[in-house]
Amino acid sequence: MQLSKYYKAFPDPEDPKGLVLFSTRNASILKIPLSSLKKGVPRLAGDRELFRKGGFLVDPQKERKEMLGWLEGLNRLNRTLSVKLVMGLDCNLACRYCFEGTRKGRHYMSKAAAADFVEFVKKRISSRPKIKELQITFYGGEPLMSRDLILFVALRLKRIARSAGIPFSFYLITNGTLLTKETVEAMKKLGLKEAYVTIDGPEESHDSSRPYKSGRGSFRRIIGNIKDVCGMIEIQTGGNFTKENYGRFPRLLDYLTGEGLLPSKVVMRGFFPVVAESADYALPDFHEGLMSADEPWLFGASVYLREEILRRGCRLERTGPGVCMMEHRDNIMVNYDGSICKCPGLLGRKEYQIGDIRSGMKDCRASHHLDNWKNEKCLDCAYLPLCFGGCRYMKLVRDGAMEGVDCKKALFDATLEAFVMQDIRYGLTGT
Repeated sequence: MQLSKYYKAFPDPEDPKGLVLFSTRNASILKIPLSSLKKGVPRLAGDRELFRKGGFLVDPQKERKEMLGWLEGLNRLNRTLSVKLVMGLDCNLACRYCFEGTRKGRHYMSKAAAADFVEFVKKRISSRPKIKELQITFYGGEPLMSRDLILFVALRLKRIARSAGIPFSFYLITNGTLLTKETVEAMKKLGLKEAYVTIDGPEESHDSSRPYKSGRGSFRRIIGNIKDVCGMIEIQTGGNFTKENYGRFPRLLDYLTGEGLLPSKVVMRGFFPVVAESADYALPDFHEGLMSADEPWLFGASVYLREEILRRGCRLERTGPGVCMMEHRDNIMVNYDGSICKCPGLLGRKEYQIGDIRSGMKDCRASHHLDNWKNEKCLDCAYLPLCFGGCRYMKLVRDGAMEGVDCKKALFDATLEAFVMQDIRYGLTGT
């Protein structure tokens, strides 16, 4: 038995003679005295058992084999068909960094395409007996501009799920301006569970980033809608920051707390950097998007904003392994025209479509370089379970191709210790 490759050791801030061990593979945390280790292995039998239970002491050959099969194992165990359905690429806001960029326009899913999508899901469920749950996330553009079509799809999928004897639920990713009480009442009857609403900082920052097409601010309408519906469904929120504005975001937290929304009525998911888009799709007047996770300003911003969220009593996911949706076999994205892709950033990129709802899907492992991390350097890296080769979309935007690794070592070197200590301080360890 040897120490796992997939752990990091940090000084214990509460004990100058202690260490904090963090397993990147299973997110376990172990506090030990320095004397527990001798030449890199636990000294005593009792120590060794503690290390083994935490996943720190392993058979190296078995560990390597398990890591190589990690993602395949997740796909074997998964029982949920999860689909993000793009209702259209039109929107009532004019966000200055719009993720759809120049793809945005008066493009809507037709009723015929919606019916084809329902049939696609039905066939998918019937052909894959292991599927025991159906989850749909309606996405856009602004999906609630297609409110009636969402109801059309949800009603039919609910019936299909009932016939198959599996639970059905659906979700919204929305700007929140159309999330009225009436709409939520109608959708909740069909399975709406939660809505994710983007708020980009305090009022003046949000209204600068996410105004209506007329230029009028959207902040107050969004907050009013959240207050109206937060008792009916779960409301999750977060925001998108840039190097120039992330320092303002704690004022949003203070505002939401003062309005009685945080931490009890609304779930704070976190704040995330705006990612750049390639020249083919980027809005011509926006140049602040992130091109790499190696940008030093991001390190400090990520730790700072996470701390501000946690110290106000909000619960965030604890630090641990993360897997891109591209790696999940039954997690797909369907565009308004019926084409299928594996990531929101790949919408409209014909070379990365993996099929459509009428003709079916093809395997994308080679075209999307999903095995890019299966090399000795990555397999020997302690951060592999947190990264698995990084973001293929960011690699595509930055380098023009997904081939190769989007290495996040610099990011984790700079932030992981702080994240783990936050998890300990705020009780997110799960142990």
